[in-house]
Amino acid sequence: MEKRQVYIFSDGACSGNPGPGGYGVILRCDGKEKELSGGEARTTNNRMELMGVITGLEALKYPCRVTVQTDSRYVVDGIEKGWAKSWRKRGWIKSDKKPALNSDLWGRLLDLLDVHEVNFTWIKGHAGHEENERCDRLAVAQRDIYSGM
Repeated sequence: MEKRQVYIFSDGACSGNPGPGGYGVILRCDGKEKELSGGEARTTNNRMELMGVITGLEALKYPCRVTVQTDSRYVVDGIEKGWAKSWRKRGWIKSDKKPALNSDLWGRLLDLLDVHEVNFTWIKGHAGHEENERCDRLAVAQRDIYSGM
């Protein structure tokens, strides 16, 4: 059976670093869409960017072909340039001998990439990309909930 094509759009937001943060995700498949969002009271922007992608992939019920669009160079480069795999291979130590940050989330993401065929696409944030703007609004709304605004 051929794998279904899913599009995941994702964004994260954080006030302060660390501070309250949120993420927003849109999943699109076969003409249907689903929005997901969440957040944490004390987190970082990079963690929220990772959580958006992870949440989208974890929502899939079976192996799929996935195109992820995000404005996070951290996420795209971490995967596409092989950094995360190298960090894991070295026990979550970077080439400069410092610990890799967010190893718990990178590990979850790498495990999901073993299940799904995923291509990452970087898009410029806050540049009028409809889905990115929607994800940003979802992420900011969650951030505001966690910041008590």
